Amino acid sequence: MKILNGSELAAYMKERQAKQVRALRQAHHVHPRLAIVQTIDNPVIDAYVRLKKRYGDDILVDVDVYKVNQGELQDVVKKLNQDDSIHGIIIQLPLADESQTQVAVDTVAPAKDVDGLGQNAGLDPATPLAITWLLAGYNIELSGKKIAIVGNGRLVGSPLSRLWKQSGYNVTVFDSNSNDMRAKLMQFDVIVTAVGVPGLINESDVKHGAVVVDAGTAAEHGKIVGDVSPELRQRDDITITPEKGGVGPLTVTALFDNVIRAAQAIAKQSDA
Repeated sequence: MKILNGSELAAYMKERQAKQVRALRQAHHVHPRLAIVQTIDNPVIDAYVRLKKRYGDDILVDVDVYKVNQGELQDVVKKLNQDDSIHGIIIQLPLADESQTQVAVDTVAPAKDVDGLGQNAGLDPATPLAITWLLAGYNIELSGKKIAIVGNGRLVGSPLSRLWKQSGYNVTVFDSNSNDMRAKLMQFDVIVTAVGVPGLINESDVKHGAVVVDAGTAAEHGKIVGDVSPELRQRDDITITPEKGGVGPLTVTALFDNVIRAAQAIAKQSDA
């Protein structure tokens, strides 16, 4: 079995990002800043936000957290859009009223939409970008491969399929209710799953030599688990992400890469 270790790649990229931020601060007097707008207060979301704050501290990107009621969200985001000291804005999902998610993310100015979730976002979505980096980092070629994306959600499946189809890759999208999904998965060279159903993909669904990226997240027995069954992870003839340290660390890295790119764009405007 070959393991796709996202933590190792993230550590390497983090060093590069720290150098980029120092250059922005020293040469252009631009101090990259990320605003996180949070509408739900619970321990899991707080942990994700703390992770982002720590990452920002490590590379000298300022991270501000705005805890607001969902009714205040759009007004707060519009003010942040107008604040020139803010280079990136994310709305920490989920919202209390998830039916308003697209409206909320579309409020973020395209140039500051570092999660890449708005319909007019100028930056690539963080998790699909992370998955693409992960595979490239391990020299996994997608051209000429049959690729299955299981899940068509807002954060991973939908933007990833769009990104890869634009690159000309042979992509088929399934959701967990697709007819004959299990029988069909055996045909694919690369499988990315992002549904949030523990054990959805098992050892009999994946062919010899396949690459499996588990980007699903769900809570089971008090811990976060993915979509892949433990039995599949025991196979030694596949390439797969680990239970921890696969896509997640690179998603945070991709988010901050977008913040840095947004800040670099401001620096270029100032130099012009």
